[in-house]
Amino acid sequence: MIEVREIGWWYWLATTLLLAVSFAGIGPALPLALALTGVQAVHFGFRDRSPVAFPVQVRIAYLGLLALGLWPPLRWVHAVQLVGTSAMVLAGYCLLARLLSLMPWNRRQPLTPRLVAVTLFSRPVKGSILGAGFQHEATAAGP
Repeated sequence: MIEVREIGWWYWLATTLLLAVSFAGIGPALPLALALTGVQAVHFGFRDRSPVAFPVQVRIAYLGLLALGLWPPLRWVHAVQLVGTSAMVLAGYCLLARLLSLMPWNRRQPLTPRLVAVTLFSRPVKGSILGAGFQHEATAAGP
């Protein structure tokens, strides 16, 4: 679900645009995307009063992927991020968040093929995927 009234959606829109501009070879867009993602992580850490809150985990993982993509053999990671972030902005589907929700510290149920399928193929929902009724029981604050 698209949440244009949420600051997070605007952060992701700006990040998507910066990645697109980076692929066009215009200016310092990639360093700006890295900085913006870092700002997001700090912002959500303060907002949620936890450095391990789920929104912070997503942003730290995204920042890590941005950093990995700086190494030329892994530049393709940025293309995957552009596609994924575009899907988040346009349809509300965040594959990274769904994959993170399957990590042991974000779930209380055993990892099963059914849980993976439900997590990956369910429709986007409003709010955090961790709180979604179709999803597994987990704590939003992490460990």
